[in-house]
Amino acid sequence: MLTELHVADLGIVADLTLVLERGLTAITGETGAGKTLLVEAVELLVGGRADTTLVRDGASEARVEGRFVDVGTGDEVVLARVVPLDGRSRAYVDGRLATVGELTEVGARLVDLHGQHAHQSLLAAAVQRAALDRFIGPPATEPLAAHRAARAEIRRIDSELAALGGDDRARARELDLLRFQIGEVDAAGLDDASEDVALEAEEALLADALAHREALAAAYGAIEGPALDSVGAAAAALAGRGPFADLAERLRAAQAELAELGRELRVARDSVEDDPQRLEEVRARRALLRELTRKYGETLADVRAYADDARRRLAELESYEARAAELDQVREVTRAQAVDAAAALSRARLAGAGSLAEAVTPHLRDLAMPAAAFEVVVEPGEPSDDGADRVTFLISANPGEPPRPLGKVASGGELSRAMLAARVVLSEAPPTLVFDEVDAGIGGEAGAAVGRLLADLAGAHQVLVVTHLAQVAAYADAQVVVEKREQGKRTVASAETVAGEERVHELSRMLAGVGESAHARSHAAELLDAGESFKRARTHGPA
Repeated sequence: MLTELHVADLGIVADLTLVLERGLTAITGETGAGKTLLVEAVELLVGGRADTTLVRDGASEARVEGRFVDVGTGDEVVLARVVPLDGRSRAYVDGRLATVGELTEVGARLVDLHGQHAHQSLLAAAVQRAALDRFIGPPATEPLAAHRAARAEIRRIDSELAALGGDDRARARELDLLRFQIGEVDAAGLDDASEDVALEAEEALLADALAHREALAAAYGAIEGPALDSVGAAAAALAGRGPFADLAERLRAAQAELAELGRELRVARDSVEDDPQRLEEVRARRALLRELTRKYGETLADVRAYADDARRRLAELESYEARAAELDQVREVTRAQAVDAAAALSRARLAGAGSLAEAVTPHLRDLAMPAAAFEVVVEPGEPSDDGADRVTFLISANPGEPPRPLGKVASGGELSRAMLAARVVLSEAPPTLVFDEVDAGIGGEAGAAVGRLLADLAGAHQVLVVTHLAQVAAYADAQVVVEKREQGKRTVASAETVAGEERVHELSRMLAGVGESAHARSHAAELLDAGESFKRARTHGPA
């Protein structure tokens, strides 16, 4: 629910903070005091159109912020909207810059505005259809769930069929390609994933065999002759000389190591062969392996893994006919289930439409619309996850007028009252509901009926109502008075929550028009008593 609203430089509002509670809050004040600006502020918060004419004279921008708290979890959402004199408006969600679309999406879950505003979710065809389904209950919601599940299964089957290979030509092309690729990898005989490393070393040896052999022979000759003789002479010179025994021992070890190294050089020299044919074989094999890694993976291990995947895909495609026939059969059964569920859903909607209309119409008559008639029309529509019906809420406000969709009701007051009547019956709605002009053109007992309905609605929602009627305001749990006054030769609007004698005074002003009288104060007190009695009876039952 909306717990705090801050408005700055919007119209005649310079800087205003309003703390709101649960239940029904009535917003009252003299005509032109700025009550509607509070509704426009909420509308801006939930994505309404930003009009630069709303910016207060002398200010560079208007700013609106709202704190919403989930009563159940305590989670908070803070929305903000800035409307500059020049440029595009800016939107924020929890301090993060957002698009107006994102603000609208979040706001739709938090607030519904009823009156001459665009943010009235109950005007949307999809919301009306869903509202009818919830009103009907299991006879509609169960086939709806079955229909959605069947359509989801059809989409899954279609996706699997597409993944199997698409059309015949595409499948034939893929089969040929997979067979070629698998054959190419298999023909290469990749038994050793490190073969390319070994071949690289072998090519390096074979490519310069003669020079390698000459270098090894030169190294062997240098060690086998002068090096061994020199080290041997040095060891003999120190033999038997105790102070230099360590040096003599190291010379004898070096002599042995040189002898072993000479043998290894000789073996290496003798093993190097000049084999042009083998060199060509190695180069051809390496070229083949490079081509495979270029096509199928970074390493030979990747190439082998690709071939394994290709074999699995080939098996899927080769078994396509059998699997496709199986999926087609399941798809046909599921499609029939979807059709049956949609038909059951349509029957439930047709049967429940009249009941919903009958439930809403009496509330319209309570709201000073004695000749009004509410209708729910269910017609065939395009199949979708929500069934195959178009659901439209219609209203005829006056005798002789044809029923029209709710969104085409000419009078803002009539529309707002129609929304109120529908909301009382269709309790599923965002947590905060705002009603403006709900009392337009009514008074007396009809106003009290509006107050009672709003109080009923406030049992499950936070309800804000802008009203000129004391009969409506008396049923509120809290009353906010909006006033305008001069401040520094400027007109400034303020808002204050009133209680006790101050509230009686405000209700008296609303009843008397100008000033107040003892009679008006007495009537105001009676209205408050009636409102409190109604709320106690609603909460605890009749005494």
